[in-house]
Amino acid sequence: MNSCQVLRDAPVRKVALFGGTHGNELSGVFLVKHWQEDGAEIQRPGLEARPFLANPRAVEKCCRYVDCDLNRVFDSENLGKELTGHVPYEVRRAQEINSLFGPKGQPEAYDLILDLHNTTANMGGTLILETSRDCFTLQMCHYIQDALWPDSCPVFLLEHPSLKYATTRSVAKHPVGIEVGPQPQGVLRADILGKMRKIVQHGLDFVQKFNAGQEFPPCTIEIYKIMEKVDYPRDKKNEITAVIHPNLQDRDWQPLNPGDPMFLTLEGKTIPYEGETTVYPTFVNEAAYYEKQQAFVTTVKEKLSAKGLKVS
Repeated sequence: MNSCQVLRDAPVRKVALFGGTHGNELSGVFLVKHWQEDGAEIQRPGLEARPFLANPRAVEKCCRYVDCDLNRVFDSENLGKELTGHVPYEVRRAQEINSLFGPKGQPEAYDLILDLHNTTANMGGTLILETSRDCFTLQMCHYIQDALWPDSCPVFLLEHPSLKYATTRSVAKHPVGIEVGPQPQGVLRADILGKMRKIVQHGLDFVQKFNAGQEFPPCTIEIYKIMEKVDYPRDKKNEITAVIHPNLQDRDWQPLNPGDPMFLTLEGKTIPYEGETTVYPTFVNEAAYYEKQQAFVTTVKEKLSAKGLKVS
């Protein structure tokens, strides 16, 4: 293989597995607590894998967050805020996490964070990336998809010029979200738990093989790139006036074409999708996003290519 097609990257020695970034998404909470007692299944030679409860107060209360969404406050403003007076608990916690696993953007930050989430939407087992330019995480997603075949494992790309998330996992050099559903908030399901566990195991297997010197050839993966947040129809009082149409409900990652049913009013009126091109909705009717005024997000399919990869 031509050497210019192969990226040589540093070994991945420090890995964190976050559960409870949202305290009512119980698969990650359950697994992290188990691994803290018996971490044999997440240990690999030459690798430190650290299970960690990101938002313990929210976990204790079995709620998404205490003061504000922990998964949105890892920006420079919050990470640099002086902790005087009333500061939201999650901002204080973000600074603690940044000191433990970062600092964000610095060489001493953790190499990889796998951030474990549940969704009430019918997304299956989804991998979430924050950049299209990280060959390591692209190669990891390719490996996990191959290992799970014939089960699907969509890759969702959060990269967008005007949508900023500042996620908990962004502290690491290589951040990867694992989003598995459908699962109600505050509930455990064995099938969802098992799917999350498999994704984690395959991800750690990839890291082990990479560290051991295995060379991964150039690859191309299909991803779903975020485009737009779509809110529910609302009246002048900002009250929701229509719900997700049955034809769209539970159809995450399926094409939504111009003219297809999107919302349904209580009077039985269908509100169609009026976009000009086909999109692929996800996080459809996610319970946690009602407060964010978001019925779903639209995505488009793209292909991303990664160089070959070998440890330096």
